[in-house]
Amino acid sequence: MSTGTPDAGTLWRSRDFPLFWAGQALSALGDSFSLLAVPLLVLHATGSVTRMGLLTGLVGAASVAAGIFAGHLVDRMDRRLLLLGCDLFRAAGYASIPAIWLFAPQLWLLYLVAPACAAAGMVFQVGYVAAVPALVGPARITRANGQLYATYAAAGIIGPVLAGLLSSAVGPTAALAVDAGTFALSALGLCFVRFRSRPTHRAGDAVAETPPADVPDSGPTPGARAGRTGWSDLLVGIRFLWRHPVLRTLTVLLSFLTFLTIGLTDVFIYHVKHDLGGSDGNVGQVLAAAAGGTIVAALLVAPVRRSLGFGTCWIGAYALGGLAVAGAGLTRDVPALALLVAAYAFGTSLAGICSMSLRQQVTPDHLLGRVTSAFWTLHSALGPLGAAVLTGAVARYGTAPVCLAAGLTCLGIAAAGTLTPIRVPRPELVPARTADPASG
Repeated sequence: MSTGTPDAGTLWRSRDFPLFWAGQALSALGDSFSLLAVPLLVLHATGSVTRMGLLTGLVGAASVAAGIFAGHLVDRMDRRLLLLGCDLFRAAGYASIPAIWLFAPQLWLLYLVAPACAAAGMVFQVGYVAAVPALVGPARITRANGQLYATYAAAGIIGPVLAGLLSSAVGPTAALAVDAGTFALSALGLCFVRFRSRPTHRAGDAVAETPPADVPDSGPTPGARAGRTGWSDLLVGIRFLWRHPVLRTLTVLLSFLTFLTIGLTDVFIYHVKHDLGGSDGNVGQVLAAAAGGTIVAALLVAPVRRSLGFGTCWIGAYALGGLAVAGAGLTRDVPALALLVAAYAFGTSLAGICSMSLRQQVTPDHLLGRVTSAFWTLHSALGPLGAAVLTGAVARYGTAPVCLAAGLTCLGIAAAGTLTPIRVPRPELVPARTADPASG
């Protein structure tokens, strides 16, 4: 029986989604290089996990600050041009590090460039979330997000391994040069992508099973009022989140989860290098295993959410992630750590795709940038402090007790989710003001 819903193959029939996908795949490949290279540069220069955490905290703070204004920009500017500008800015920023490092290491440059590029990255991420529905239509959002995540993760499997080998051979700065190049190529691809508008719907309505209208989205979206500031637009997004019981609860719980987990990549890298005596190549292998967990989650998320429902997916994913983190600090060899890090990445990725898809499904297009910006700003606000606390605790008490405490706390937060509206199987059908957590 035909429902009028395009099949998954239509994602690849027009040029726009494949071009967007290809550009983001290249960018993800480069990001996986910098994910390894930046902490390694700090660790090689200082030997301090606390200094690694400080940089992570600064990066997180820059992302939070940018999030205040990201929605304002995304909902008022040409989204394609905004994404293009963010890519070019990050290409120039990351290229400056190896260029200056040729003459002498300059640690201060990392503390300048990494937060600035993170701020541009936050604007890009908000714009990316707002762009996906305009590329594929609301009926295929979860599948499109899954395919994008799977591609990012596939690049992430190759990237850390290559970055580890490259860092071992010629130093981490070469990996950052690769990252800069991939951002430039991503920008080139965006020059040829057209974003289309989509029909809006009220929060809580069932998602329309129709493709987006074939109308180019070349400027600010209708309904955006002139004269608003970034702060007032942030409040618009916050009010929307507050009115939807599932989004409201997700924002609160993710604030605590972000505090606990934002510094974990630094902790895993430190654990490999300091506790296990591993090489840069071993670090790349562990991060590649994490990408493998992400790609499995991305491939499974659409059928798993359809079968088990949103609540079971999200709560179960973070429970698995918490158990994996609790065990990671107790490992005594790299393969065991890689397996646990992969399980952690699987859980957080499955939950993250579900969460992002839900926001895209229930938010009208003209508000999507502001709601995404508010969501990420609020739940990331505690992240910089969390990175400093987590890495400082590792420096003082060691990896094992800190990972155990963080993992068990994540498990407790996941358990608390069973008592909230998050447990609803189909929250995209729940009205914002009259939601009954037991319905669906």
